[in-house]
Amino acid sequence: MKTQNTIKPAKKCYSHIGGKLGELLFETFADKKWIAKNEASDKHFYITELGEKEFDKLGIDLSKIKSEEV
Repeated sequence: MKTQNTIKPAKKCYSHIGGKLGELLFETFADKKWIAKNEASDKHFYITELGEKEFDKLGIDLSKIKSEEV
């Protein structure tokens, strides 16, 4: 039986969340259409207008990433 001390569902790697939690967040954001690709072949995702509204409701300040080069 695993205890909270042995389960490691998330890890911080540089400036992102990895592990199972990171995967779950990514899948949820994509399923809810908070993030999307312009084209299926694109490498990168962008934050949709809906995503901007929903992240704002969560108190997430997206201005911190809008100025970053991708």
